[in-house]
Amino acid sequence: MSNPNNVSLNINHKLEFIDGNALTIPTLSILTEDGEIHPGATAPDISKHTAIKLYETMRFIRLLDERMQGAQRQGRISFYMQCLGEEAAVTASAAALDQNDMIMAQYREQAALHYRGFTLDQFMNQMFSNELDLGKGRQMPIHYGSKALNYMTISSPLGTQIPQATGYAYGQKIKHIDAKTGELASTIDNITICYFGEGAASEGDFHAGVNMAAVHQAPVIFFARNNGYAISTPADEQFKGDGIASRGVGYGIKTIRVDGTDALAVYAATKKAREIAVSTGEPILIESIAYRLGAHSTSDDPSGYRSKDEEANHQVCPIDKFRKWLIKQDWLNEGDDVKAKESIREEILAALKRAEVVAKPALEELISDVYDTPIPSLQRQYEQLKAHIKLHPDAYPVTAGRIK
Repeated sequence: MSNPNNVSLNINHKLEFIDGNALTIPTLSILTEDGEIHPGATAPDISKHTAIKLYETMRFIRLLDERMQGAQRQGRISFYMQCLGEEAAVTASAAALDQNDMIMAQYREQAALHYRGFTLDQFMNQMFSNELDLGKGRQMPIHYGSKALNYMTISSPLGTQIPQATGYAYGQKIKHIDAKTGELASTIDNITICYFGEGAASEGDFHAGVNMAAVHQAPVIFFARNNGYAISTPADEQFKGDGIASRGVGYGIKTIRVDGTDALAVYAATKKAREIAVSTGEPILIESIAYRLGAHSTSDDPSGYRSKDEEANHQVCPIDKFRKWLIKQDWLNEGDDVKAKESIREEILAALKRAEVVAKPALEELISDVYDTPIPSLQRQYEQLKAHIKLHPDAYPVTAGRIK
């Protein structure tokens, strides 16, 4: 008989409820904290070049985060968010992608952008909102974007990128669908990866985006970074189910949970997820488990909602774990690593000093490419803004002297 309800009709004659924890989802882990391969685990096929680039990216981001956290405390930038503790989750997943795959990030994925080729100066120009910033100074710090690197500009509101990623991925797929048969005529060239935290998975956009991807079979990898906290709200106050991975199963898509401090596990899972997506057009959900070692942002004080003992019990450093594995492969020299860190610190400080003295964007950049030609109402608002600044030059010291 037909099944218009789209359910598995396993008829049962006893009154039974399925327990909410009936599904047990394993966590893929390959590396030990000592940099060894777990017994029974298999390391993914990763080249020395990729592994070193992956490590260098994580190392760079850790040092950048340290310096810019300090810069915010000094009042040199207004805001910052670190990737502390999640470097492997972000970098290793990006390393498993094709350069032309689209990345739609939340706001803690600067490592994925650097892996793609975003330079130190580009990071600094964005954070100082100067005239060399690709976003023309219109975004708050760490809201990066790069068309050249297929990295969609970050939005502050949580979860907006999730349905957008589904739509973008579906567009990537339909180019390969045979118009007559409605089937994939070839493998898909590129896919989309969408990063978000477990807190963002509580937004309605998550459910809409994942369900749409499942129904329409959009080749998108949903990468959920479960770091334990949505700002100050712990995971056990956010949801009752078994993490975010259980939701992927609920929506009928392939799902895996990985140790987010394990670069090899993340790389292996993401690489396999991409293979599935390009060959079938299916979506995949990856849940990464990695404790957020630092504060949510420079506006947050975690001592108000979690103890020092809790933090001490979760001090697993993904960079150190991967570094030990590289040394065991004879792919990394410890002495050279120490020297590189000192050199990078100097480069970061020099770039910071360069960026903070670059002029701010001209005021007209506010409306220069909203439309091809500014519409009358927008032009009137702009003229009113200029008049207002001229009346109050002391309140706008950077801008007032540059208005013509």
